Amino acid sequence: MNATDLAARLLTERPRPRGIAGWRHAHWLAVGTVCLGAFLGQLDASVIALVFPALGRHFDAGFAAVEWVALAYLLVLVALLAPIGWLSDLVGRKTMYIGGFAVFGLSSLGAGFAESLWILVGCRAVQAVGAAMMQANSVALVARGVPEHAMRRALGIQAAAQGLGLALGPSLGGLLVEHASWQWVFWVNVPIAVFGMVAGWYLLPRTRTCPPAAVTTTVPAPRGRAPRSRARARSPREPRFDLPGMLLLTGATTALLLALSTASGLPLPGWVVAALLLAAAVLAVALVRQERRAARPILAPGLVNTPGVRSGLVVALIGYLLLFCPLVLGPVRLTGSGVSTAAAGLVVTLLPAAFAVAATVGGGLLPRGWSDVTRCRFGAGLAAAGLLLFAVLPVSAAAVAAPLLVAGYGLGLLLPANNALVMRAIPAECSAVGGGMVNMARSLGTALGMALSVLGVHLAGAASGGRTVLVALSAVAVAAVALTRPATPRSRPAATR
Repeated sequence: MNATDLAARLLTERPRPRGIAGWRHAHWLAVGTVCLGAFLGQLDASVIALVFPALGRHFDAGFAAVEWVALAYLLVLVALLAPIGWLSDLVGRKTMYIGGFAVFGLSSLGAGFAESLWILVGCRAVQAVGAAMMQANSVALVARGVPEHAMRRALGIQAAAQGLGLALGPSLGGLLVEHASWQWVFWVNVPIAVFGMVAGWYLLPRTRTCPPAAVTTTVPAPRGRAPRSRARARSPREPRFDLPGMLLLTGATTALLLALSTASGLPLPGWVVAALLLAAAVLAVALVRQERRAARPILAPGLVNTPGVRSGLVVALIGYLLLFCPLVLGPVRLTGSGVSTAAAGLVVTLLPAAFAVAATVGGGLLPRGWSDVTRCRFGAGLAAAGLLLFAVLPVSAAAVAAPLLVAGYGLGLLLPANNALVMRAIPAECSAVGGGMVNMARSLGTALGMALSVLGVHLAGAASGGRTVLVALSAVAVAAVALTRPATPRSRPAATR
């Protein structure tokens, strides 16, 4: 067997066992498998901040150095989501998703054994590659693997798994650091990753039934042009990958995130921050020009310009900005007003808990005839009201509990419905690219939320700065109401066995 045959065999996805594939509720098993990756990714995102003090003591390093443990992960993740989504549409989403569990688990094992801080940073960067392989495909696997009528509910369950990971991260991280060691914060990922690989192999449907070279796709053209049908099979001399687009995307997102990270404590001079912001803008413009003329762009302009997709991506960014900013800002405001750290953590957990409940069963309380657009607007309005109440009410554990519940519930209605609108508007053959863009918007919203909250506290203190940021967030939530647009549904083939 030559290398070509071996590669084709490895990239040919295996069907599920006949008994599982023939069960009429088998799609919920696939949704549960995707939820494992969603839970693992958000658990790792929320648990890492609890390890910073222990890492500083263990490696005798300052906060600026330790912060690279989180920053390296975020930089690689955001840069790779769209390119890996592009690659997944080519080789198969099931293959990439299972491979993501393998990369994530192995790098987590290595992170626990790291003998220096910079080896740990390197392991975190590799870990982000695995996370990108899972996250770029999670939304696509859900959206294309369930019946049309169940898609919003399925995406809600996936969002709830993310909320559960966010909610459990701080408490689990504190317990592991206090009663075991910081290494176990990484090692706990290994059994979850192994279980995810096995579940993915047996429970996920095939997304590719033939070798990648035989596939032909139709990619939406920019507005005003006819769609182009492109064969996957190309001669060896023709480019298979938009390398300039990937490099420009990586440079733009890296510059932007490094500039935002100065608000979170990364020590950079003012002129460096200004240069990074300028570089991000220039690279973004160059990226747009490159993608318009590329034969096979990573971010197809026609895909982004599909009615409902561009506004939906902005709403996704806003939604995760509204979710993460209070998670960072809440404990600062509460502890600054005399609330104990344990009580502050418990109260702030109400936000992702309400998010998880609303994303799974909360929509059942709404009128049955409400469309996804109406659900998005109602959820964004609730989030705006909750954040505004959080800003104006006296800061105490009892007073802020209800506003956090209202805001979390609203976001739990907003994000699954918005993601369903986006994925319905994206052609099936581009669904992993679309899912990668949704997750890239989520990651940018997460980074922006963390930076905005810390920046507000640095500039004006925990009390007034936090209040100003929360009022601004409520205004942004109102903007999400206006941005929500109906999407143009695209045909969605049934999942293969």
